[in-house]
Amino acid sequence: MENTNWHRLSEEELLARLGCSPESGLAPDEAARRLAEHGRNELSEGEKLSPAKLFLNQFKDFMVLVLIGATLISGLLGEYLDAITILAIIVINAVLGFIQEFRAERSLRALKELSAPTAHALRGGSIVSVAASELVPGDIVLLQSGDRVPADLRLLSANGCQAEESALTGESVPVSKHADPIDEDDLPLGDRRNMAFLGTLLTGGTARGVVVRTGMGTEMGKIADLIQQTEEMETPLQRRLEQLGKILIVVALGLTVMVVVAGILHGQPAYGMFLAGVSLAVAAIPEGLPAIVTVALALGVQRMIRRKAIVRKLPSVETLGCASVICSDKTGTLTQNKMTVTRVWTGSRELEVTGEGYVPQGGCFDGGKPVEAKDDASLRRMLQIAALCNNAVLQRAAEPAAAVRSSAPEPEEAWELKGDPTEGALVVLAAKMGLSASSLEGLYKREQEFPFDSERKRMSVVVSHQGGRLACVKGAPDLLLERCAYILWDGKVVPFTGTLRTKVQQAQEAMAQSALRVLGLAYRELKPHESCETAEEAECQLVFAGLAGMIDPPRREVQAAIATCRRAGIKTVMITGDHQLTAEAIAAQLGIMPRGGLSVSGRELAAMSDEELDKVVDNIYVYARVSPEHKLRIVKSLQRKGHVVAMTGDGVNDAPAIKAADIGIAMGISGTDVSKEASSLVLGDDNFASIVSAIEEGRSIYENIRKFIRYLLASNVGEILTMFLAMMAGLPLPLLPIQILWVNLVTDGLPAMALGVDQAENDLMTQKPRSARESIFARRLGWKIVSRGILIGVCTLGAFWITLRSAPEGAAGLALAQTVAFVTLVMAQLIHVFDCRSSRSIFHRNILQNKYLVLAVLSSLGLMLAVLYVPALQPIFKTVPIGLREWCLSLVAAGIPTFVMGIGSVLGSSKKRKPKSRISYTSGGSQPSLR
Repeated sequence: MENTNWHRLSEEELLARLGCSPESGLAPDEAARRLAEHGRNELSEGEKLSPAKLFLNQFKDFMVLVLIGATLISGLLGEYLDAITILAIIVINAVLGFIQEFRAERSLRALKELSAPTAHALRGGSIVSVAASELVPGDIVLLQSGDRVPADLRLLSANGCQAEESALTGESVPVSKHADPIDEDDLPLGDRRNMAFLGTLLTGGTARGVVVRTGMGTEMGKIADLIQQTEEMETPLQRRLEQLGKILIVVALGLTVMVVVAGILHGQPAYGMFLAGVSLAVAAIPEGLPAIVTVALALGVQRMIRRKAIVRKLPSVETLGCASVICSDKTGTLTQNKMTVTRVWTGSRELEVTGEGYVPQGGCFDGGKPVEAKDDASLRRMLQIAALCNNAVLQRAAEPAAAVRSSAPEPEEAWELKGDPTEGALVVLAAKMGLSASSLEGLYKREQEFPFDSERKRMSVVVSHQGGRLACVKGAPDLLLERCAYILWDGKVVPFTGTLRTKVQQAQEAMAQSALRVLGLAYRELKPHESCETAEEAECQLVFAGLAGMIDPPRREVQAAIATCRRAGIKTVMITGDHQLTAEAIAAQLGIMPRGGLSVSGRELAAMSDEELDKVVDNIYVYARVSPEHKLRIVKSLQRKGHVVAMTGDGVNDAPAIKAADIGIAMGISGTDVSKEASSLVLGDDNFASIVSAIEEGRSIYENIRKFIRYLLASNVGEILTMFLAMMAGLPLPLLPIQILWVNLVTDGLPAMALGVDQAENDLMTQKPRSARESIFARRLGWKIVSRGILIGVCTLGAFWITLRSAPEGAAGLALAQTVAFVTLVMAQLIHVFDCRSSRSIFHRNILQNKYLVLAVLSSLGLMLAVLYVPALQPIFKTVPIGLREWCLSLVAAGIPTFVMGIGSVLGSSKKRKPKSRISYTSGGSQPSLR
């Protein structure tokens, strides 16, 4: 039964298959038996880890295990401050990881909250209220407006029934329901009009249906299963740092062993070399790296919050910075999710309607000239029909009920709509032109209403006014035209000739081609004693008044945001449950769809194999009428092609793809709890443009991470090389263990932390996205680390050797030479840190721009001077005061690595200007090709 196409069955086949009666429903004992057979109508949460196990899992990471080892070594050496610092880093990282994973467990609980708590079911011939969790296949359920659907139902009857399914299907307007069988296979959810799905909401009418699926077998259950099965992607930053940690540890330990062995072979004391080797190992392992990464990400998160983007998972900020594709839901993300009339046609002319959202401000314009309703009889009549044949209410958000007035400017948030979005669009249209329910209340009184239904595709009301009566009708133009005998043309009622019908149809087609949803409006003056007991009687011999074309309009800021993404080499893809024509029009309007770009429907996508999809996925920009499974396939296909994928959305149907994407982005205002819990980033203002800020922030954070990795590793290479070369040359130890540990804690730590908050370079958002497979050492970073590290080591050793040769023999001379080596190493690193701010050289950026870095360098310098000149500290760090000669030698040697390489870079760039990174575009289009 799980794979049954319930929408295709007739009522007789349906009831026979389920073994139930439409008059009496299921007997109580039969319902109990089926409950035992099928299980409760609930969404399972799958296997859950205990909080304790979640916390302990945080200590399995390779880098964490190495840091624990470094903690033990530091403790054994008596370096308790180092040990406490490393231990604090480990605990903080574990707590952050635990919080992130614990939050992820809540996504299915949010999904379960969409289930209705109770339902009205027919049991044993009586209507009873039962817990929704106890519904079983075959139960007859009764629904009315405002009810949440308690299970997947096949409808047996539907009276003016409309369901809001955007959270499940992505379609922006409520769907009209009927009870007739639909003889088609592979229908998208949004086209199964004779079905009602668990978790959706009835916005109008009443319905009676039979339960066909419960629990995890429902469409909502399938999404829950997808969320459970979908593994969250490890971020590029996490992968790179893990690889970096392994490489560094192997290299550092290998070099350290070589230094120890070389020293012993050259006659150095074994115990002294062991202490020096262990100190080098502690210094070489970048135990501060996780802390600096965490701080950099946390500060980035604070900046993001100020830009209305709430980060739920720290590494996701960096991940968004290397996104190459953004897959965006249309409804509520790229568009406002507020149906708006943008065009009207009133017998012989088409008018443009201005204004956005629900604010009753704007108007109608003919070629840029404003049109007043009082001066245009056709427009005035059309607006009257729009306001009268309507059940939606537009009101001020702060008031329970308010008359609509188009007066002083109001913020969009000051107005809210209650009712059907399509009717709301007509209410707002009328209000923009000064007509509202309150202004017409004294003139027109509703006598009768014939609700919209899926067969007639019309709604009509009968109103009385000034001794007369009027039938007002709105509905689908093609069916409405069949009921019209006249047309209001230039303010006069004239016979509806074939020529005029053709003009109306041409106007309708023109609006439809612009992806507008078109409604026709008509009326009839009723005779004094004419009876209108049925819709058939009211909806005949009508006068056609005009057409209203409406659309869920794009957000104002989105087009500029997409253009910025395009300049940054990021492809934007629209994924929606809405109709293909509408999606294509919005995509073209926003600049998403280039010439030559493809649009694919859910049916076409379902017919493709994964291999076929992978071949064309780079050239597809719009996916329409897609299911949650389709969205998941799209994300995975892009990932197989090497893209870093960001997925935005607000509905339940977006949650599996949001979770599977490299970074999932949920809408904070319109988004469901399910999509938020599955996401890494929540947009507090539902503003697509905030994603651009997040991308810039992410790129900046990653570049800053590369900066302090460059600084830390070059410093570590310099320290190890100083010791290694000295041992190979048979020289005494140039640095003592305590001095190495001091450099590691003070000189490396503070400036590296300041690099984590460095300002971005100017061309950051004109570069193409980096590859997810890119090494952390890419773009010559490895060369810069090795070359600067070698120069720092050679210059430090050179200063040590020169001083050692000129100093008196004995312990005093060796102490002076070691102090000079210590000062040279510290100063070389403090100068080098400013070089790390630029991808080119120290001369390409203002060294005073990063005030935190200047302060960190001054602090490190002050601490070094204290070690040199405070008598109480000299015995601890085995230093001696140095004079002007030694200072000059140290500063010259310390400046060579940075300034020599910097001058070489400037001279090289003046001879041959380095080309900027280029973004290739698809032929004929403006969208970047990311192949």
